[in-house]
Amino acid sequence: MRIVSLLPSATEIVCLLGLEDQLVGVTHECDYPGFVTDLPKVTQTLIPKDATSREIDELVREQLQTKAALYSLDMATMQRLQPELIVTQALCDVCAVAEAEVNSAACSLPGPPKVVNLEPMRLNEVFNCIRLVGEAAGIPEQTQLVLNQLQQRVDAVVTRTESITKRPRVVLLEWIDPPFCSGHWSPELVRMAGGMEGLGREGEPSRTMQWDDVREYDPEVLIIACCGFDIDRTMQDFPTLKNYPGFDELTCVKHNEVYAVDGNAYFSRPGPRLVDSLEILAHTLHPGVHPLPPELPPARRLTR
Repeated sequence: MRIVSLLPSATEIVCLLGLEDQLVGVTHECDYPGFVTDLPKVTQTLIPKDATSREIDELVREQLQTKAALYSLDMATMQRLQPELIVTQALCDVCAVAEAEVNSAACSLPGPPKVVNLEPMRLNEVFNCIRLVGEAAGIPEQTQLVLNQLQQRVDAVVTRTESITKRPRVVLLEWIDPPFCSGHWSPELVRMAGGMEGLGREGEPSRTMQWDDVREYDPEVLIIACCGFDIDRTMQDFPTLKNYPGFDELTCVKHNEVYAVDGNAYFSRPGPRLVDSLEILAHTLHPGVHPLPPELPPARRLTR
């Protein structure tokens, strides 16, 4: 089966299920596992690579208001690759090619190819997406084995968390300029890891918030997981965060409990590495309870 993935998380799912040899095309943002960067790219973006966080936010809002596309499909490459299965998403037009464009493109291709849309809002729905891809590829038994392994890791974290009596107030920022609270699966991960996310809502999209919301909640731990940014890119925006009114008075800042994590690889990518995200987060909040698997990077503690 010839598979084209139209989002990074789908690429990771395909490879986790052992279907990497059938993967023939990916997006310009697919970067894991490393070999996928050598595969043909079937998308491109209108967002400049050197844009600031504020500029990205303004461009996204403008494009969404006008219903203009942020991403486009390279139909010539799609025609050449002749996929039999296209894995895409209908969750967020900011994250990938719009669902309508994908469906229209699929109808024009030979076959036509099967299209699997992924729309997870919670961790269990991410697991359901993995199951959908596996079933579409005809490997349900192998997929169930993979899901069992992921669920065992989640259960191990949840079981350890049950022994925790003191759960810190946590804010997980998904964007700095302007500030966005966490959404979708992220507040759920905070809860499972042993924290209390007072601003983000489980199973709901992230949203813009006022900085005063953060000051009022006064988090004991601040996790910066900017959507689509690795830690180095996130650090470029840290001065903006430090300049927000009252930043130095936050409990998390006073107690040196401000951390940056790789949002691009982990927290904002709804694939199998969300389980890695949970383990990283759990260790960050309660290092004495949750050991960090040796293959995972720790959160980076930030200082004033």
